[in-house]
This record gives sequence, C-alpha cells and structure tokens, in this order.
Amino acid sequence: MSVTLAASEYGAGAPVAILHGLFGQARNWASIARRLGVRHRVVVFDLRNHGTSPWDAAMDYPAMAEDVREAMLVRGHPRFALIGHSMGGKAAMTLALGDPAAVERLVVVDAAPVAQPIPYLSYVQAMRALDLEAIVRRGEADAALAATIPDAAERNFLLQSLDFGGEPPRWRLNLAALETAMPALGGFPDFRPGTRYDGPALFIAGGRSSALTAAHEPAIRALFPCAQVARIADAGHWVHAERPVEFLALVEPFLAD
Repeated sequence: MSVTLAASEYGAGAPVAILHGLFGQARNWASIARRLGVRHRVVVFDLRNHGTSPWDAAMDYPAMAEDVREAMLVRGHPRFALIGHSMGGKAAMTLALGDPAAVERLVVVDAAPVAQPIPYLSYVQAMRALDLEAIVRRGEADAALAATIPDAAERNFLLQSLDFGGEPPRWRLNLAALETAMPALGGFPDFRPGTRYDGPALFIAGGRSSALTAAHEPAIRALFPCAQVARIADAGHWVHAERPVEFLALVEPFLAD
C-alpha cells in the first residue's frame, strides 16, 4: 500500500521528480531543484520513512516506486522526468522498469541495478542507541556518534535528520524499519526476463565512488538500452552536492532534449 509522500515543489514547466538517497530528505536537493525549477516543475520528495513523510514497516524499492508514481499522478503528472540518487536511484530505476509509460526520461545518480551490500548498518544501530532523553544540543549527539562514525561530514549529514523541535529530540527517520530493510535496500528487484526501459536514461557516476563503475555497465545496458553513462572524475558518492556545477551541466541539457 502506498503512503502519501511529503514534497517540496519549485518552478513551472515539464514535470521532474527527484528522489533522495538513504538517510536523506527533500531539502538536501533544494539548490539543485531551484536551478532546475527555472524551466521545470520540480517535485522533490521525502521518501517513506524519511523526513516528514509517513513511516511504514514496508521499505523496499517497489513500495517506494509506487509511492512516487501515485504522488505524481495526484499532482496531475502521469508522465514525468525522474532523477534519483543512490537508494532513490534504485527506486527510480524500479519505477521506470515497472511502469515505463510514466517515466519520460531517467537520471540515475551513482547507483546501478545490481545488488551491493550497504555498509551503513552500524550507523543505524549507533543512531538508534543514542539516548535522546539525555541530549540537549546537536554537539552532544555529534560527540556520541563520533566513535562509530568518524567522518565529520557524514555525521553532519545524518544529524540533519535529528529534530530538536520538541523534547526530547526525535529522528526524522524510521530507524527500526531502515535497519530491518538493509538487505533489501542493498539488493535490486528481480524483473521478468526481457523487461527493459527504452526511454532516454543518463547514469552519472562519481569517479571516486564504487557504487557505479565500468563493471556495472553491462547490467545497466541490459535493462536500459538507451543509457548514457557519464563520470565526474573528482566527485565521490554525493555527486550532486560535491560538484553541482558539473552535475547540472550534464542534467540540464539532458532534460531539455
């Protein structure tokens, strides 16, 4: 059963939906969405169990894809361009393969249609273990997570989902559902032999990331025969955040074709 997704919307024109990655939320894409909103109606979603969208025990790619398809249909967009990063990229591919008529063109950011274990189970467990009753300031949460998550930028990203608007603070993430879903999120759905998306597709890889490499291209082309693959050499997994100018230089003309 689909859930009603929260979303931020920008601009006017041909519709574009954007799907964030694991632990993300719509606001992570605000600057990109504003730029694309100059020529498009951009809808950036909080996926289920993230941000301000509803929580649900089901956390798999078919469920996420159906949430997005229904949300765009309700907005009067039965056909739209679709951009997805990482987990959102796999959800976007699932939607394009399951309902090709709904997806006018597809952009997948640093994700491939293959099973790849997600190395963030320890992050979820560390976040769940935080004693939120004892935390008053973000810095206290940051210090508590440092032993498990030594990278300060990663901690900062995760703590964007810790809401200090109430007492005690609360996660805007359904961590229990995410922990249970880690194996499914690391996989990719099985489709019937011969399933493919024949529309325009652009896959953008971070040159310093292992999530989308040359080894994945045969799997991409088997399902997305019209795919272009581009690499931004000096970017990691967060391609759009690390190199927004180069990212937009690829995406804007692709959406305009």
